Amino acid sequence: MENEAKIFLKKGEEKRILQGHAWVYANEVLKIEGKPKNGSLVAVYSFQGQYIGKGYINYLSKILVRIFIRGNEEDSFALYEERILQANRLRAKLFQDKCYRMVFAEADNLPALIIDRYEDVFVVQLLSLGIEKRKEYIIDILKKHFHPLTIFMRGDVSVRQKEGLSLENKLLYGELPKELIITECGVKMKIDIINGQKTGYFLDQKYNRFTLRQYCENATVLDCFCNSGGFSINAALIAKEVTSLDISQTAIEHVNYNAKLNHLTNINTVCCDVFEQLRKYRTKEKKFDCIVLDPPAFCKNLEQVKNAYKGYKDINILAMKLVKKEGFLMTCSCSHYMTDVLFERMLKESAYQSGRQVKVLEKRMQSPDHPILFGSDESSYLKVFILQIL
Repeated sequence: MENEAKIFLKKGEEKRILQGHAWVYANEVLKIEGKPKNGSLVAVYSFQGQYIGKGYINYLSKILVRIFIRGNEEDSFALYEERILQANRLRAKLFQDKCYRMVFAEADNLPALIIDRYEDVFVVQLLSLGIEKRKEYIIDILKKHFHPLTIFMRGDVSVRQKEGLSLENKLLYGELPKELIITECGVKMKIDIINGQKTGYFLDQKYNRFTLRQYCENATVLDCFCNSGGFSINAALIAKEVTSLDISQTAIEHVNYNAKLNHLTNINTVCCDVFEQLRKYRTKEKKFDCIVLDPPAFCKNLEQVKNAYKGYKDINILAMKLVKKEGFLMTCSCSHYMTDVLFERMLKESAYQSGRQVKVLEKRMQSPDHPILFGSDESSYLKVFILQIL
């Protein structure tokens, strides 16, 4: 085991961490005893000397330490094995298919580690130097217990730069599949683990995509920011017609491919700026029975919240005006900083300014393979409201 240095926090800074949060920020530290190297294990203590836990240190990051040991456990292969298997046991109980987020970082007591499973293909994200240094543990555990065809690293995430790591995608084990097609709730989807968003697919919307079906029977549906078409394909199973919008031509091509894969001919795709296209529909007085708004995160830090609020409001007002009377709007935000309270306030203001009466039918969240850990607010990020527009 490494010789552990000690970090002592400033007075009062331990409360958040004792409540379950994993991050120790550099400006919360009073002193460091020893000379720990970046990526090494350190022990964290309160101002009064109370042991709090252990984690990996990195001076290059504002998050100085990410705590993942709260007791006397050793930083070992066995620890990683136990936690990865524990995380998978939960998912295996929840999902019949083998497509899910197997490990969700802090929520599974493995900060900065993401493992997404697409049947026999595993995609990992190693988002801290400490986790990067334990990469071989993770590869060996997946090989030992899951016999993967592929283990692929998505390293094109900006947070890696803040940890002093390179931005790179890399095959870690096996071979890249010529074509990766998964089945989700009876729908087939082609997954691009190299170029697709996140690790290739938005697994966190699994049950929300399935839920959309009950609002789309014989309906005209508009799917905004459609990405690879998860919502579009689910809607098209029972809708009269689906129009899918995205600014990315690659995304549009994926929707078209997935439509053919599911033998669907009622999806029309448009490569466009979604805001501009909605304004065109407004000018032409075109309306839809059901609209889906699932935009990318409009804010990735607190400083961006004000502008993001305006962006969410603009697009929700537009959408509310385009929904037919007694139609439906499914509207989402995947930004942690756009809190539940802020998002709901924005929707109320949007309803008022659109001149429509709005009923809330459902409030939903990320699927349970992305569990929310009490004490770790960052693990709660996806908000989904299903509204009826009158």
